[in-house]
Amino acid sequence: MRIGELSRRTETSARLLRYYEGQGLIVSSRCANGYRDYDEAYVDRVLQIRGLLAAGLPTRIIKQILPCLNGPRAIHFDNPTPEMLATLEQERDRMTARIGCLQRNRDAVAEYVAAVRRQQAGVTQTAGQ
Repeated sequence: MRIGELSRRTETSARLLRYYEGQGLIVSSRCANGYRDYDEAYVDRVLQIRGLLAAGLPTRIIKQILPCLNGPRAIHFDNPTPEMLATLEQERDRMTARIGCLQRNRDAVAEYVAAVRRQQAGVTQTAGQ
């Protein structure tokens, strides 16, 4: 499939797909006219990459674990090295800390919205009296 179709099917810009290719995360073949041609399997692969990036993994780590991704949510290493395990543990811990920060921020925003809604409800009731 051409880059436009992969872009549409994964909701990923063509520019970002070219970046992934530049980083060695995906590979295309070239048609006679020079257009990129992607295998069907890259639809799932791009979605995996986006999910891993959204989780905060850098592309250098993603590039290392991509060969071990068997499915959308599965990572399988036949012979993980101690360095790879340590790297994944560090990334997991960093994600956990990020999740905690995001939860605190979400709770603060929710409390702010609730306070504003309570204040607005009080002003509405006072104005209606």
